[in-house]
Amino acid sequence: MNKPLEGKVAVITGSGRRAGLGEAIARRLASDGAKIVLSDLGTSRDSATGEEHIGTSDEMEGIAAELRQLGVEVSTCPCDVRSLDEVRALAAHAEAEHGGIDIWVNNAGIGYIMKPLLDVTESDWRAVIDVNLTGSFFGLKAAAEQMVKQGRGGRIINIASQAAKSGFPHAQAYSSSKHGLVGLVRSAAIELGPHKITVNNVCPNHVTTGLGAWQNEYFAKVTGAGSIEEYMDAMAKRIPMGRPGLPEDTANAVAWLCTDQAAYITAESMNVSGGEEPH
Repeated sequence: MNKPLEGKVAVITGSGRRAGLGEAIARRLASDGAKIVLSDLGTSRDSATGEEHIGTSDEMEGIAAELRQLGVEVSTCPCDVRSLDEVRALAAHAEAEHGGIDIWVNNAGIGYIMKPLLDVTESDWRAVIDVNLTGSFFGLKAAAEQMVKQGRGGRIINIASQAAKSGFPHAQAYSSSKHGLVGLVRSAAIELGPHKITVNNVCPNHVTTGLGAWQNEYFAKVTGAGSIEEYMDAMAKRIPMGRPGLPEDTANAVAWLCTDQAAYITAESMNVSGGEEPH
């Protein structure tokens, strides 16, 4: 029996960090038969992209090696999504190594610049917007260019956030960048629909990845919780399903949007929040 994504080529940005959403998405799509292009910064480019927050080349190659042991066709390609030239080079890599692009997941993001409004600097604002919103636009554009040329349709998916639907304190740039993705998919879907390319967002609530662990510590302090555990317990109590999200929850939603079953789903921003986000 064929797997649902057998022979498809999937590019996932921000997928080179251990225990991150990108890795979970790559593993899920690979399990469904897709060929995988892992991509991350590889090395720090500036003060906004310290190695403690990115997928290093060693991490990325380690994930690729594990996937190859499972029989997955996989390659790696470092990319700074803030550069359209680098993003187009990533698309060219996918074509040269695997024969094209069928799925593009914009997962690269900055969620670790959190400050009170009056403390946010211009550079803070630009750092977040440049990766989360402009980087996603560049990915969408590069993927669409290749998919339109191929003429076989495709799937473009942004990893947005609950912050695409609701506001959060200390997250002005982050919330703005994720809200922007809602408008981006609604517009792009209109233009790309005639080419059989769907464009959607997946909007998870809090997921405790490496980034999520940093946010847990930060917001436990901001909210005056006695401990990270106390903060997490309070979070779980406000979620109808009784727990924060897992990387696999988001990965499963992405995988479904990539299948033929979701061929008529486009311009949507799908919540994966255990019922926490009603909008």
